[in-house]
Amino acid sequence: MGRRRGIMSDQLKEEIAKELGFYDTVQKEGWGGIKARDAGNMVKRAVEMAEQQMQRDKS
Repeated sequence: MGRRRGIMSDQLKEEIAKELGFYDTVQKEGWGGIKARDAGNMVKRAVEMAEQQMQRDKS
């Protein structure tokens, strides 16, 4: 089974990781070094950002 291609850009992932405070782990250990909880929070934040953008686009 192949790996799925990521939807989020590396730039967006880095921005969110910095915002959530675990970017230092990413720098030291790569994306595989983050906790599952941090990954979940990163996805949650990306969804929030997308929803906010959709609301701005509507108005």
